[in-house]
Amino acid sequence: MAALTTDRNTPMKDGELIPLLAAAAKKFFAGAIVCVDANGYATPGATATTLRFMGRAEGYVDNSAGANGAAVVLVRRKAAFQFANLAADLVVQADVGNTCYIVDDQTVAKTNGGATRSAGGKILAVDAAGVWVEA
Repeated sequence: MAALTTDRNTPMKDGELIPLLAAAAKKFFAGAIVCVDANGYATPGATATTLRFMGRAEGYVDNSAGANGAAVVLVRRKAAFQFANLAADLVVQADVGNTCYIVDDQTVAKTNGGATRSAGGKILAVDAAGVWVEA
């Protein structure tokens, strides 16, 4: 393809609320951390090294009896979400601006847990109720 020589009507999608195909045998609760697995299917946050953080589940989706892609989970992005802070690997104020790591579908930690956790989003703030994570 050559560079443009005239205007182009470039298609777009809103990147704030995106539909992702759910992985087989997965259940998503509203407010959960959502990732995609190595095959590109949505999966709840978990301790694993192959997940890519996407955002927060907007509603409950039950694909526990379904195959890959049998259900769609709506994921909110481009916002900051407050997740639980793992007491055993606590994110602290000095970590603001760093990347957090996913423990489960509601919890993040300071480190990758000895190379057992996938990266989450950027830490924007830490307070008594949890960690504010940018998606």
